Amino acid sequence: MPTISLKGRNMPESPIRKLAPFADIAKQKGHKVYHLNIGQPDIKTPEVAIEAVKNIDLTIIEYSPSAGYESYRTKLARFYQRQNVNVNSEDIIITTGGSEALLFALATITDPGDEIIIPEPFYANYHAFASSTSATVIPVISSIDDGFALPSIEDVEKLITSKTKAILICNPGNPTGYLYTEAEIKQLASLIKKHDLYLIADEVYREFLYDKDDVHYSVMNLEDVQQNVIMVDSVSKRYSMCGARIGCLVTKNKNVLATVMKFAQARLSPPTIEQIACEAAIDTPQIYFDEVISEYKSRRDTLITELNKIEGVIVTKPKGAFYCIAQLPIDDADKFAQWLLESYDLNGETVMVAPAAGFYSTPGMGLNQVRIAYVLNKQDLISAVNVLKEALLVYNKK
Repeated sequence: MPTISLKGRNMPESPIRKLAPFADIAKQKGHKVYHLNIGQPDIKTPEVAIEAVKNIDLTIIEYSPSAGYESYRTKLARFYQRQNVNVNSEDIIITTGGSEALLFALATITDPGDEIIIPEPFYANYHAFASSTSATVIPVISSIDDGFALPSIEDVEKLITSKTKAILICNPGNPTGYLYTEAEIKQLASLIKKHDLYLIADEVYREFLYDKDDVHYSVMNLEDVQQNVIMVDSVSKRYSMCGARIGCLVTKNKNVLATVMKFAQARLSPPTIEQIACEAAIDTPQIYFDEVISEYKSRRDTLITELNKIEGVIVTKPKGAFYCIAQLPIDDADKFAQWLLESYDLNGETVMVAPAAGFYSTPGMGLNQVRIAYVLNKQDLISAVNVLKEALLVYNKK
C-alpha cells in the first residue's frame, strides 16, 4: 500500500474538533451539549453584510484579483487608519481566512527545519501551519500563575538559534485571552531587531478588550522594525463571519509581499462574494461593536465567577478575545472531555470542552487544563458550568 507522507503523519489533530464524533453520539442520545469548545460566536452578523449578499447583482461570479479587490483593500486600510494603525492598501493581501495568511507567512519566510518561537499555550493550528510548511515550533512556556503573560525576554532570547526565523504571537491571545502590553510588544521588537528576525502577530481579536484602561497595541505601529513585522487579521470574529473565510496579511516589507503574492496567485483568488460582504461590513455602525463587547464582557465575568465557585479549579480572568484556560482537579483532560460526552449527563445535559494539551507543543504540558470559549449566552454559561461542577464530583469518585 502506498505510504502517507511524514508531513501528513506529523499533522496534529485539532483539540477543538477531534471530540466532535462523541458530541454527535451524545446528541443522538437526546442529550443537550453545551459547546464550550469552539470559538463560534452566537452574535448576529452585521445587517449591512447580510444585505450586501442579498443584493448582489452579478451574472458571473468571477475570479477576484489574487491580492483581493482593490476597493476592499482600500476600505480596509482606512479601517485600520481609524484605529491608528499605519497601513495602506498596497500593504495588504486578502487571504482565504486568517489561516491562509499564516500559512503564506510561514511559507514565505521559512525553509524546512527553520524555527518559529511561539509562547505557549497557543492556537492549536499554529502547529498545523508549521507542519504544513516544514517549519519547527519552538515553544516558550507561559504560566497560568501570572495569567499567561509573556515570559521574560531573556527566556525568549535563550531559544534563538541560527535556525530561528520568527517569533509568533496572538494578541489578544487564543486560547488564554492574554493581552500583550505595549511594553511587551516593544521588548519583542528590540529582540527581533537585535537578531534580525520576523515578528508575526495574529491580531484577529483586536476589538475584544473588556477592561476600561486596556488598549490594543498593534505591531504595525512599531516604527523601527517595519521590515521585520507581519500582521495577520480576519473578519471571522470581528463581524461574526467565521464562515466567510476572509482574512488578510499586512506588512511593509515589499519582498515579503511579492513572495506572498506568488502563493496567492497559485491558489488563484480569495472568494468573490465573501469579499463583497466583508467590504460592506466595514460600514458596520459603532453601536454594533459597543453592544458586542458589552455582551462578551458580561459573559466573561459570568463564566469566571461561576468557575471560581468550583473547588479545585484555577482560572485567571482573560483581558481579551473570548477564551480562557481553566485548570481542573483531574489528571487527564482528554479522557475527562471524552467521558463527559460518552458517559455523563446531568438531567439530559452535558458539556464539550477543548483539552488544553493540544494548545501546547511541550509534552506533558496542559494535561489537566481545558480551553473554554465563552460564546454562549449567560444563562447557558451558568448551566454549563453547573454541569461541569457536578461532573467533576462524579468523575473524581470513579
